Amino acid sequence: MNTFGRLFRISIFGESHGECVGITIDGCPAGLSLSAEDMLPDLERRKGGKDKGTTPRQEDDYPFFKSGVFNGKTTGFPITILFENKNIRSEDYQKQRSIPRPGHADWVANQKFGGNEDYRGGGHFSARLTAGLVAAGIIAKKLLKGISISAAVTEIAGENDLENGLQKAIDAKDSVGGIVECRVSNVPVGLGNPISIRWNQVCLTCSFQYPP
Repeated sequence: MNTFGRLFRISIFGESHGECVGITIDGCPAGLSLSAEDMLPDLERRKGGKDKGTTPRQEDDYPFFKSGVFNGKTTGFPITILFENKNIRSEDYQKQRSIPRPGHADWVANQKFGGNEDYRGGGHFSARLTAGLVAAGIIAKKLLKGISISAAVTEIAGENDLENGLQKAIDAKDSVGGIVECRVSNVPVGLGNPISIRWNQVCLTCSFQYPP
């Protein structure tokens, strides 16, 4: 499934090297001020091609509103946002057909979809799809005004020194474990309960701390 949530429901779509990726958001009330410019600061933080250990791929990541926004405000109907894919080098992924990347969904997607998946750039399993998730988060942040949410990587490959941990991963040319801590504060009583989620050690550990 590619749809998540109940009251605020999001559906991601697209592939890494397709024409575009995007998201549809249902459940956003009418009258919320929203523009592409509101999204650019957080989308800029998501971009690759700038920091060590990130993808060298660079895209504009400009959000195109296709529905749900009129005269600068949400209409109350589903919001669809597209992000164009322009920086594409699909030939770099040919070898993945015989040598799947460790820590990625290449082999699992091939087995699940019988070789019919779009494997270029990781296809639907690419981090490119997170552009839409960031867009949804920006809208949610507007709706949750006053609630503070912050997240940070605190450990990579067993190292608290993130630079050393990242270098170990680069040198090994492999996937490594890590810890991401997320803190949510100023949550009104009754809105939600503290959550603790742990993935296996080859992925990430995520801990929610509330109250701060």
